[in-house]
Amino acid sequence: MIAKTLSAFNQQVNHAELGKLLLRLSLGGLLLFHGWHKLLAGTAGIQGMLTAQGLPGFIGYGVLIGEVVAPVMIILGILCRPAALVIIGTMIVAWLLVAVDKTFQLDAVGAWALESIAFYLLMSLVLLLLGGGKYSVIKNPDWR
Repeated sequence: MIAKTLSAFNQQVNHAELGKLLLRLSLGGLLLFHGWHKLLAGTAGIQGMLTAQGLPGFIGYGVLIGEVVAPVMIILGILCRPAALVIIGTMIVAWLLVAVDKTFQLDAVGAWALESIAFYLLMSLVLLLLGGGKYSVIKNPDWR
């Protein structure tokens, strides 16, 4: 009886393509808020962190690719795997520039200090492995 119930339940919720769409909309939509802020406020803060590390400040504009362009591509379902790879790179740079010293720390409410960075990085890794799915503005699967 339990096996039948579980089998029936699994059949009802087995919607992998819908799950991929939800993953794309969540990852892209939430990360886009970060990018939108940088579009409005500018990238001077990022550029300052880069120059403090001895890197050229102009590469700070790359954050707009990782937090605006890539999320929009993911939301639309266009080149999701390459866009996810860009976000993974962006999160690694964010960790190295902003939070490497907080890797083993908790924040004021007991959460891991790197929770946001890890969340975006891991969601992007899952999207990289699964692909964007069939719900996309692009019908050619090679471009999804």
